Amino acid sequence: MTDEDDDAREPVFEVEGLTKIYTMGEVEVRALDDVDLTLDAREFVVLLGASGSGKSTLLNLLGGLDTPTSGTIRYRGRTLDAGDEGALTRYRREHVGFVFQFYNLIPSLTARENVALVTEIVDDPLPPEDALALVGLQNRLDHFPSQLSGGEQQRVAIARAVAKRPAVLLCDEPTGALDLSTGVVVLKALAQANAEMGTTTLVITHNASIAGMADVVLRMADGRIVSSERNAQRVSPDELEW
Repeated sequence: MTDEDDDAREPVFEVEGLTKIYTMGEVEVRALDDVDLTLDAREFVVLLGASGSGKSTLLNLLGGLDTPTSGTIRYRGRTLDAGDEGALTRYRREHVGFVFQFYNLIPSLTARENVALVTEIVDDPLPPEDALALVGLQNRLDHFPSQLSGGEQQRVAIARAVAKRPAVLLCDEPTGALDLSTGVVVLKALAQANAEMGTTTLVITHNASIAGMADVVLRMADGRIVSSERNAQRVSPDELEW
């Protein structure tokens, strides 16, 4: 067994009893309800579920964007401490890349400059040019967002996320605003980042067709993970049946 095999079996996240309750007036909404979960290094995980099932809440907690009501999250064996905002900030900056449904690019900056914003805050980033080449945009470095298609803008967002060489890439409906053919291109960019950089990748979506490209498929309902399945073989995004 190689060291890489050992790394691939190392848990990146270990979640126990994770619960998140939002209070709206006198009403309590249990967005997550006693979730247990382990995610391993280098895996590509697809998390499925209807709107309101708890997918985005789970992603926000794993990414340190929100804190749980109860339960624990361990990242590489260390507990994410909800009371230490400085440590959470360092965790988000140094270890996690985020990709959202809407691209959040700065309109007045080129693709290269949008990616460079992230590379300036970490110790060992990918050069912006390399990050954009990874997602097939090496010829669009100096284009502004208004000069790019929706799919190209999303790939810039992916390049920005992977440029800091994150151990974890968390993606919230990354193809939700895109058509079929453009969505496939974006999914190929995510798969390539996962394969070439070994980044543990979690994609949350309501589109069950994407499940075929995952190592592991999780399904959520009513704030709980109701099933976990491992694909015997991953298919490429080009082979997905939408």
